[in-house]
Amino acid sequence: MKKILFLAFIFSSCSSIKNVDEQKTTINSLLNNWHKAAANANFNEYFNMLSPNAIYIGTDATENWTKPQFEAFAKPYFDKGKAWSFTALERNIYFSKDKKTAWFDELLNTQMKICRASGVLVLTDGSWKISHYVLSMTIPNDTTNEVIKIKSAIENPLIEKLQKK
Repeated sequence: MKKILFLAFIFSSCSSIKNVDEQKTTINSLLNNWHKAAANANFNEYFNMLSPNAIYIGTDATENWTKPQFEAFAKPYFDKGKAWSFTALERNIYFSKDKKTAWFDELLNTQMKICRASGVLVLTDGSWKISHYVLSMTIPNDTTNEVIKIKSAIENPLIEKLQKK
């Protein structure tokens, strides 16, 4: 009896691992296709991969958009036939215990050089949708002081404005 329980445990563990691997493959494909849709300026395909209540946080401190706000911002770029081109260099994917929520981080090759992004996906009606995405430019530690000097003139007034809220 102990052997049967042990084998059942092993088979269920393998099945669970296989399912996680399959879901990682699905999510990798979705994210790669999402980035590809932007590179190809395919507005509908790109935005259909976002959940209805998605949030997109861009590299500028003022870019914290709902899906409709992000669509309005991005539409002119897509209409010109040239949005942005991101290619994953590295990606890690993690899951909640119930496997209905996934989160990831990725390093991207972009026109801004290397960027880091992270996001949350939600499994809804059997398909994954991007629900939250945060894009950040990376700054080599040795250049931080130079970057701060460049940012200060623009961001100091924004800091003051936000502190008054």
